[in-house]
Amino acid sequence: MPLKKISFLFLFLNTLFLNVTFAQKVNEVDQIVAKYPKSLNTTEKLAEKIEKDFNSEEDKARAIFSWIAFNIKYDYSAFLNPQRVQGFSYSSEAEKQRKIKQLNDNLIQKTFNSKKGVCEGFTALYQHLASLVGLKSEVVKGDSKTRLADIGRKTISSNHAWNTVLIGRKWILVDATWGQGYYDGSKGRMVVDFAPIYFDTDPDFFFAKHYPDSGTFDGEKINKNDFLNGPLIYNSTIAEGYKIKSPDTGILEVKNGDKVTVEIKNLTKSDQIFYLNKKNQPVKVQNPKEKRGGLEFQIGIDANIGDYITVFIGNNSAVSFKVVRK
Repeated sequence: MPLKKISFLFLFLNTLFLNVTFAQKVNEVDQIVAKYPKSLNTTEKLAEKIEKDFNSEEDKARAIFSWIAFNIKYDYSAFLNPQRVQGFSYSSEAEKQRKIKQLNDNLIQKTFNSKKGVCEGFTALYQHLASLVGLKSEVVKGDSKTRLADIGRKTISSNHAWNTVLIGRKWILVDATWGQGYYDGSKGRMVVDFAPIYFDTDPDFFFAKHYPDSGTFDGEKINKNDFLNGPLIYNSTIAEGYKIKSPDTGILEVKNGDKVTVEIKNLTKSDQIFYLNKKNQPVKVQNPKEKRGGLEFQIGIDANIGDYITVFIGNNSAVSFKVVRK
């Protein structure tokens, strides 16, 4: 790979939404939804179309995800300049719930009609459309892990939202906001890039990048330390099913002369693997060994290693670690 291209890729590493583009699978549901007419100008008409075209719960849930990803754009300006929280008074619990519902309904209609919003709008619209087609969906608020600076962060914040959807007896994870694209720091704008990996995401991958305020999913506790201190994974890792077996932490406490052993499942020797040194120069991994359905290799720590190590597989970043000098 030309050095110029590799250096350009490295510029993505400190953007807000850390998602490198690459080809992803578009299934039959997505292809049908992509051709939906613009005349579906109410949520009820859209829901009727989805119910007519799809029978299974999973296909309906996927169709909602796809439609939102194809049609709703992330409003980065609104993210940077959030509106004041709208307060209200009430005299009873019933009045309080009515006013909360009205605010939520207004958010849904605003997102649907303007075709833009932030994660609160994406998730409220998803839940609303799900209810119209007979699906049970919940909005989950929590933290997100998208930047190198998030590795080893000390505290949890509530800065993102996503959905869970009940398919049969199983709750699946859906992030329609991340499904529509990512923020390109080099261009200073959002880039539309459909990411179906954020529909029914493997929980192991999902919770490496998300942490719910409740600390639980489907009755199971999510390890907060694993979220805060784990490595940063990228879209290609999720899409290709690359399991990071070693190191088991995202924080590498090392000194010059040490060797860090990296093991990634679902890789073969035909895969091109490299990392960038602190001068943005590519360093090809030497002598990777096949191990347990993947590859194991070593990265030597020297003066050319910067504050982070990002491993690339082919053209795509796969995983990043934070380097802490002893």
